[in-house]
Amino acid sequence: MLDADRASAALGIELLELGEGRAACRMTVTGHMINGHDLCHGGYVFLLADTAFACACNSHGPVTVAAGAEITFVSPAREGDVLVAEASERTRYGRSGIYDITVRKPDGQVVAEFRGRSRELR
Repeated sequence: MLDADRASAALGIELLELGEGRAACRMTVTGHMINGHDLCHGGYVFLLADTAFACACNSHGPVTVAAGAEITFVSPAREGDVLVAEASERTRYGRSGIYDITVRKPDGQVVAEFRGRSRELR
């Protein structure tokens, strides 16, 4: 799935880890991701978290998509920051699931907390 993800590839997102119900992805904040406050635009932080979410919820095999997601921005990211999004499955029930994703800087500082709700397609 990630091999065909042109949006993530265009941003240089790398898969660091993949296991059943979990994934970790990394992205470096580049100049074209900076907003008018000289900070990383929140949409890019969301996209990184969403990519880790997609990898984790598709790790079981069936094609799975987002049914919804929300994000809380905790601290800013700046140009040159390397961000890592770690996704973990909280629960699966029927064709649905809930996943939590934390986006951090290398020093462990939390940038954002993301919760995604998944749905298997049939």
